[in-house]
Amino acid sequence: MTSFLAFAQLCQKVEALSGSLEKIDLVAAFLSGLDEAELSVACSYVMGMLFPPSQNLVMGVGPRILYEALAKACGCPAELISQMLRATGDPGLVAAGIVEKRRPLGFAAFQEALPLTIADVYKRFVAIAHASGKKSQDTKVKNLQFLFSLAGPLEARYIARLAIEDMRIGIGEGSMRDAVARAFSKSGVDAEKVERAYNLTNDMGLVAVNARRGTLAELSVMINHPIKMMLAQLGESIASALGEIGTAAIEWKYDGARVQIHKDGYHVEVFSRRLENVTASLPEIVSAARQITAKSAILDGEAVAIGKDGRPMAFQDILKRFRRKYNVEKLAAQIPLRLFLFDLIYLDGKSVTDLPLSERRTLLEKIAGQNPTSSLLLADHVLSSSVETAEEIYRQALAAGHEGLILKNPASVYAPGKRGKNWLKIKPVMETLDLVVIGAKWGEGRRASLLGSYRLGCQDTASGNLLDMGFVATGFSDESLVELTEMFRELIILEKGMEVEIKPAVIFEVAYEEIQHSPNYSSGYALRFPRMVAVRYDKSLEEADSLERVVSLYRGQRGRNNSIERQ
Repeated sequence: MTSFLAFAQLCQKVEALSGSLEKIDLVAAFLSGLDEAELSVACSYVMGMLFPPSQNLVMGVGPRILYEALAKACGCPAELISQMLRATGDPGLVAAGIVEKRRPLGFAAFQEALPLTIADVYKRFVAIAHASGKKSQDTKVKNLQFLFSLAGPLEARYIARLAIEDMRIGIGEGSMRDAVARAFSKSGVDAEKVERAYNLTNDMGLVAVNARRGTLAELSVMINHPIKMMLAQLGESIASALGEIGTAAIEWKYDGARVQIHKDGYHVEVFSRRLENVTASLPEIVSAARQITAKSAILDGEAVAIGKDGRPMAFQDILKRFRRKYNVEKLAAQIPLRLFLFDLIYLDGKSVTDLPLSERRTLLEKIAGQNPTSSLLLADHVLSSSVETAEEIYRQALAAGHEGLILKNPASVYAPGKRGKNWLKIKPVMETLDLVVIGAKWGEGRRASLLGSYRLGCQDTASGNLLDMGFVATGFSDESLVELTEMFRELIILEKGMEVEIKPAVIFEVAYEEIQHSPNYSSGYALRFPRMVAVRYDKSLEEADSLERVVSLYRGQRGRNNSIERQ
């Protein structure tokens, strides 16, 4: 069995490297030496994920629980942890430092005799994820305390980072794809095959195990294993989009929240855009999905909150439904949801992702559009190459309170996680950015007890780091600041005076007047007059906008930056 120390040593080496190729080589060499159970776990851990979405397990460990477990394991005062946090800003380094200070003489020999293994850590993390009820926090603390009590400094560093899913070693999906391909290249595996298998399963551990066995081609979409949803790219105009596609399938772009529905007989599970299991929160969506006539199916659609006036309710109201765990029925009466289906991914034991959209739509209509008394609703779907027809449908969508249009290529396959020109969205709204909240500042005056402004970061795809783009302090109501402060308290990693560092977990959709060059921030750019539009609880961190997109938008600002670029 592989020791967790060996895993920690790998992470330390990878973290110290700047080049992605060297990182990939190290990870590939490590993966090739693991047994199947260890391989499955290690792939997730290197990427900073604890469990694949299909396991429906969430650790629920924030900095507060982590530091309490560390203090109990090492018998250190909370003030010492706070001092080290202020000095390092890294929970992993704090854990390593605390463990190193508190280790008794002779512990190294004891640890060598009874080393922590990858399996030991996984077992404890599973126990933490299963903890529920009034004593769940105690259970989480005790399991982490056990791990820290047996860990050496280096192990503690990565146990702490794993526990809060913030590894900081610069390995994302692309690097892991290449590492798995390289580790098992002798089995005929290449990066393209790994990527395809991962897109169809969303489980890199499962992919790696099959790559090792030489059975990668056998992997496909599986019921109750959520996969990434196909995404739309912003189109310039209806005319240009039809110029790209020709005859298009024209659909409304609903003002709702994306859902992926897995129906297996009577059993139904519903997943959000982030692939979180939200079944218990959406009983009317479950009820509607049970009217599907297929024995088993995976469906793609939109959950829309409909107000008493028949128009869609605000996006933030919809997300309240997705996040509600208690008194679901009461909130459902206030914010009722309707399901609009527009695509089919899997049907009666077989993936249909490789079929063209036109055929998937025909199959969808057969299983979801036959019963006139059904509460199921199929998204309207009009085939046309006419700009006038598309513009009329566009006006109808906007008049009904929705966002615009999606123009789809009828010949396109379903490409999980891909954003391209086969699906083009047309919206009248100004350009926004999806940025990760990485910090905040406490307010002043009557808002002194609230986090009043939030530091934002974009993705550096080369390094995997988040780059600072400054603060947003407008677009918030007092009510929303109270809610956000309550949520972010559990994600605070470090406090320095009025500022706090926050574990990256939440995305803000931000509007702005202009993108400007700024040497004050690590991205090199800042937003002029930023305003928070929405909290995108439905989006994963991987969907945050990249520095490349920021630069592209900057350069495209009415052409006025061209002279600056030439200087």
